[in-house]
Amino acid sequence: MDWLGFTIVVLCLLVSAFFAASETALTGASRASMLRLSKQGNRDADVVSDLLDMRERLIGALLLGNNIANIGSSAIATAIFTAWFGDVGVLYATGVMTALVVIFAEVLPKTIAINAPDRVALAVARPMRLTMYVLGPLLRIVEVIVRLLLRLFGLAGEHQAILSPTERLRGAVDLLHHEGKFEKQDRDMLGGLLDLRELQVSDVMIHRTEMMMINADLPPEELVREVLATEYTRIPLWREKPENIIGVLHAKDLLRAIRASDGDTSRIDVSTIALPPWFVPEMRPVSEQLKAFRRRKTHFALVVDEYGEVEGLVTLEDILEEIVGDISDEHDVVVAGVRAQPDGSVVVDGSVPIRDLNRAMDWHLPDEEATTVAGLVIHEARSIPDRGQSFTFHGFRFRVLRRERNRITALRISPVPREAELEEAKPRRAGTSF
Repeated sequence: MDWLGFTIVVLCLLVSAFFAASETALTGASRASMLRLSKQGNRDADVVSDLLDMRERLIGALLLGNNIANIGSSAIATAIFTAWFGDVGVLYATGVMTALVVIFAEVLPKTIAINAPDRVALAVARPMRLTMYVLGPLLRIVEVIVRLLLRLFGLAGEHQAILSPTERLRGAVDLLHHEGKFEKQDRDMLGGLLDLRELQVSDVMIHRTEMMMINADLPPEELVREVLATEYTRIPLWREKPENIIGVLHAKDLLRAIRASDGDTSRIDVSTIALPPWFVPEMRPVSEQLKAFRRRKTHFALVVDEYGEVEGLVTLEDILEEIVGDISDEHDVVVAGVRAQPDGSVVVDGSVPIRDLNRAMDWHLPDEEATTVAGLVIHEARSIPDRGQSFTFHGFRFRVLRRERNRITALRISPVPREAELEEAKPRRAGTSF
């Protein structure tokens, strides 16, 4: 009957290998891939998703089946070797079964499954569902015992992820880029899309110091010349003082008015063709502002602070650039705000947003406390630095190249080793220690 015993041992090892491969594949299968395959009509993907929804019972079935197979094969092998060699056969059986279980029932099937978890998961899904159905009553008893023990030790409770779904998605994108499966541009686009909920309008707006505005009280001929001289399509109009914006003039509306007046610009009254200004709060999330642009079917809004003072303007293009990067057309004025130097440093205009610099140089400077590079230096220095001053923080050395009144207009940024930054932060003492 030895042949029957050997047959049972081989079958038990095959069953153990099946459960080992199933455990690795099902725990490593991508739920996103299963959902995608399910939408494409793959029924096995539906089964995998159902199994992953019953994770506790699935793990119980895998471990129970695997242990029954391993223990059964070892017991039968021990009986065979004892019949052949007597009491010393126990040692022989232990050595042989250990090698067989480790190689053929654990390492080999798990290696196959870990190299193609989704494919293996689809292949074992239906047999595992049948196994869970057969072992159902026993698995319920195991679940009750485990939950009682967890409650006894105060470990009961729902699973809570460390990261939010957005952060997990961001981590997956970074991992794909690190593995070379995602280009930097694609990673930046997806990262910009995920950042929309975290950004406020003040983070993407054009500050009032850089806004192009026109006095509505100018003579019509001069006003038309200024509009035609600018590269923008929508221009805010102010009256009495720049903070008092009365409307937004669209270049197309002005051209229609010029045509209606047969080219006589002196007959044009811009106040009658200007659109009413739309004011939005600076703390509004960018994602909500994007929805508001689509809802109102407009691309231009003026940003105000909590006191109602105009802080800047935001356009649909500004928001889209947070996703796809800089958008330039034939009328844009190209400003070289970031200029790489041969020595590895970068000369940056003070008004360059930190997010744009991070995206251009693939850096990770913090942008929670400041929006622009100049703002970051002022925040860290706790003062307005003079020309020539240098600071080291966040792994970079910042040197002020140019300052105009209270504004930092140009800086040189150089990456420094972490050790150099820590050494610079140490207090210097006179004398020598032994």
